Amino acid sequence: MSAPDPANPSEVAAIERQLGRRPRGIAAIGHRCPCGLPDVVTTEPRLPNGTPFPTTYYLSCPRAASRIGTLEGSGLMKEMEDRLGSDPELAAAYRAAHDSYLADREAVGRAAGQSVPEIEGISAGGMPDRVKCLHVLAAHALAAGAGVNPLGDEVLEALGDWWSSGPCVDTPGG
Repeated sequence: MSAPDPANPSEVAAIERQLGRRPRGIAAIGHRCPCGLPDVVTTEPRLPNGTPFPTTYYLSCPRAASRIGTLEGSGLMKEMEDRLGSDPELAAAYRAAHDSYLADREAVGRAAGQSVPEIEGISAGGMPDRVKCLHVLAAHALAAGAGVNPLGDEVLEALGDWWSSGPCVDTPGG
């Protein structure tokens, strides 16, 4: 995980428009879309109300999220999970992605002064043995970079250039 990239007030406002609600527990911007807006939020492992939150990397772009929803509906998750059972190299790389996710969340928690034993060993998206949420896998791949989460990388490849028509939400002055 690279050094935290804090969200500025205009980015927090953009994330609120993307999500349709106030964002919770933002630790940093996990990734910025080529359009310039945040598309992944790095979230603290414990939300402000005390709830444990295992989703360290939260996809905020509604356009990418919608396309991923279509991919989930296509049966891609089952296909990926079947491959995990028959491809030992893929399974090992996916387990390494799980370990990377856990290490990143621990670093975010440490920086926030948070210990969250309730979710210790639990990553997100079904890792390390299942494929449960392509949104999380894509968010992890965006935040961590190519080559860290093999199934997240595949999701991003299948998405295409979701940003090519411009920002997903209106920006002040834009």
